[in-house]
Amino acid sequence: MGKRASITGRCRCSLCDVLFAQRSEMSSGSGGGKRRSRSSGREDAGCGSSKRIAFPSSYLEWDVDDVCRFLREQGLGEFEELFRDAEISGATLAHLTMNKLESMGVSLPGNQRKLYISILNLLERFIEIKVFNDPIHGHIEMHPLLVHIIDTLQFQRLRFIKQLGGTYFVYPGASHNRFEHSIGVAHLAGELVKVLARRQPELQVDDRDILCVQIAGLCHDLGHGPFSHLFDRHFISKTRQDVKWKHEMASIMMFDHMISSNNLDLRNYGLVVPGDVDFIKELINGPEGGEASEGSEWPYKGRPKEKSFLYEIVANKRTGIDVDKWDYFVRDSYHLGIPNNFDYQRILKYARVCEVDNMKVICFRDKVAGDLYNMFYTRNALHRRAYQHRVVKIIESMITEAMVLADPHILISGSGGRQYRMSTAIDDMEAYTKLTDSIFEQILNSSQPELEEARTILNNIRNRRLYRCIGQAQAEDGQTQAEEGPAQAEQRKTTKKEKIAKLKTKLVEAVVSEQVDVKLEAKDLIVNVIPMNYGMQEKNPINNVRFYRKNNPDKAFKIRREQVSQMLPEKFLELLIQVFCKKTDKKTVEAAKGRFFEWCRTMKFSNPWDHDDIDPAPM
Repeated sequence: MGKRASITGRCRCSLCDVLFAQRSEMSSGSGGGKRRSRSSGREDAGCGSSKRIAFPSSYLEWDVDDVCRFLREQGLGEFEELFRDAEISGATLAHLTMNKLESMGVSLPGNQRKLYISILNLLERFIEIKVFNDPIHGHIEMHPLLVHIIDTLQFQRLRFIKQLGGTYFVYPGASHNRFEHSIGVAHLAGELVKVLARRQPELQVDDRDILCVQIAGLCHDLGHGPFSHLFDRHFISKTRQDVKWKHEMASIMMFDHMISSNNLDLRNYGLVVPGDVDFIKELINGPEGGEASEGSEWPYKGRPKEKSFLYEIVANKRTGIDVDKWDYFVRDSYHLGIPNNFDYQRILKYARVCEVDNMKVICFRDKVAGDLYNMFYTRNALHRRAYQHRVVKIIESMITEAMVLADPHILISGSGGRQYRMSTAIDDMEAYTKLTDSIFEQILNSSQPELEEARTILNNIRNRRLYRCIGQAQAEDGQTQAEEGPAQAEQRKTTKKEKIAKLKTKLVEAVVSEQVDVKLEAKDLIVNVIPMNYGMQEKNPINNVRFYRKNNPDKAFKIRREQVSQMLPEKFLELLIQVFCKKTDKKTVEAAKGRFFEWCRTMKFSNPWDHDDIDPAPM
């Protein structure tokens, strides 16, 4: 990591010229090849001979005179008296809003914009920034508070949790971790919020807003367990069936634990406690009482309704377009070796805030509608080719099974010396901090007789003795009701989860029935029914997106699918059905394949790909 120094008094060499960007023309009266310092009035004959008065090392230490000198440095001396009258010091300068400027007498929007942008640039320049070299985004700058968070034990833990879980056992390049993804999301969150702040100063995005959004991007995945989504979606659901738990909840708990255990005082960085802390948590996991329904009161505590667009940057519940996806789409594609033609930079350039139904939301230029469809297509393609790859799902099923078997026999020390199992470590963040992908090697290399069965499963993964795939098939969501009878009204009341559970039961019954030469039991089969969609089940997410036109950037409108292209999908949800068999002998596998194939014919599903009797497509 490199380090960019804060600005103090310097000569007017090329380095200082870069740091003091956007300077206005030199004041009048200079001539004969000499330059006049705007802050002191002294003549400056060249680099090395400047006598410019130095600013204090932090803008927070500035008095009113320092602020006025800064205005003159920026060619904004005409506003000096207004700032003197309002007694604006460095501490208050950091929290100036457009409304405050107007109340001070800066009435013209153009003048407000110039002052606002100069102040934002100032705040960035006086911060000691560290630079990270990221393979995806290049050299990215991090605020000191972000660096302090990165250096904590709780964040460093993410170095040892694979971003794509068991996918690494299939795609050798997929070795990246939650650590670098989180840094990438923090960077993109900062990029988007700064673009909006500079493009639309009337939004009154201040330095606290920017820093909070970046912290949320950095900490949004703190709560992931071993092998990422495998832990919360499979392991916890099997071992703690009575607990409603997701990794975002753990991220909030880990964030609190990180602050307390490292004595992080966010007030030292200009943040407000508890208001800004509430805001960060809401950016990660939504409001405490859940999302607001139509017509209900504003549910968030961290920021008022006028700044609703900020809640769409890190995790966008409204459209699914957020910087978390932007980073993992390009990062995962890079490490998987899968070509990616989704360009988040183009979408970033055309982001803008408009008012829709009395709510400020992030909208996009009409000409990038096709790019947004491409974004969701990229998501679907990554799921098909990598995340839901049949061998990936087999290996993750085996890892989950081994972890479930090992759970009663592995203890982790938590707060107060109390011992926790893997499944109960989510209740204590000190214990949870110690839980990473290393659990795989811990089980594999153990000598405990109680772990023998789990050890055998992990050894089979290492030696590629994997469960066999019986087949895969695709089904439309409505097809899963084919055997449910005519009571359509009752079916509509049944939740999707229950429908999928019934589908799995009927599939297993069909595969294990009428076995003559082989013995196949329900416990020998693993059935996955995976919704494949654009992120919003059967809905088209673009229907929730609002666009604007070049000639009317403040008016938001919808774009219909057919206005973008006639070649876009008409349906946005299908079910991917995968069946795996723990028995690997050829006779049992072939018998199971035959029964699965017949079941698919009966249900009128697409013929399973892994069968010799697939009907050829008509010519």
